[in-house]
Amino acid sequence: MDYAYIRVSSYSQKIDRQYDEIIKLGIKKENIYIDKESGKDFNRKNYIKLLNTIKENDLLIIKSIDRLGRNYNMIIDEWRKITYEIKANIKVLDMPLLDTRKTENHLIGHFISDIVLQILSFVAENERTNIRMRQSEGIKIAKMKGIKFGRPKKDININIINEYLNGELSIKDALKKLKISRSTLYRYLNNK
Repeated sequence: MDYAYIRVSSYSQKIDRQYDEIIKLGIKKENIYIDKESGKDFNRKNYIKLLNTIKENDLLIIKSIDRLGRNYNMIIDEWRKITYEIKANIKVLDMPLLDTRKTENHLIGHFISDIVLQILSFVAENERTNIRMRQSEGIKIAKMKGIKFGRPKKDININIINEYLNGELSIKDALKKLKISRSTLYRYLNNK
């Protein structure tokens, strides 16, 4: 049986690109598992359902390896679970070498796929590390140039705060006049 797995990181993202390509392969709609969750781990509702459904000699198709997950070691572990424990096959559409089925010249797909997967996962993990490092360096430089990050601080009228603290205003009235939330007021008072 052929199955497909589609993942995007959030509900606002579209699955169309992955879904269209999977449908063209003739995969039945009921055999397509979709998650709109982060790839930080594998605790995803439909991914878990998929793992409980596939069995030996089934084929799992994914658009690209990053749709499976983001973490190098976790991808390798999941790949092994599917291909060695469950004994199902995996085919990655964007990377034809990642196909664990036997090839025409009878080389074992597992062997080639495992090597390619190791290399690709390492490169992907390394790139994520480099992105974080470049982002951190960029933020540091921006801060040195005086660029502010986050929400601008709200100007809070100290006179209204003093009226509240002296019991001249109820908290409800103070919040209304200040146009802030209760948590913002408490955070301000705790940092004073």
